[in-house]
This record gives sequence, structure tokens and C-alpha cells, in this order.
Amino acid sequence: MMVEYKCFNCGKKIDGEQIKRRVRCPYCSSKVLFKQRQPVKKIVKAR
Repeated sequence: MMVEYKCFNCGKKIDGEQIKRRVRCPYCSSKVLFKQRQPVKKIVKAR
């Protein structure tokens, strides 16, 4: 499973292999990256 990040500044998707040495966006040099989560449907029962 490959980890994929998204740059907070420019919004580009970044592969986890690209940031092994340096945690910066290769496109805009931003240090703020976040992991993208899979869309999950959560069902909550009402009382």
C-alpha cells in the first residue's frame, strides 16, 4: 500500500517515495502536507 500525501499550499498529490529524504512539496516547497484518507461511510444508529 502506497502512502499518498497532498500539499496544503498547492493541492498537488505527492507519492510517499518522493518525500523520504525531505518532507517538502517538490512543486512549491511547502512543509505542510497531509495524508489523504479514503472516503468512509459511518453509520450511526439513533437511540
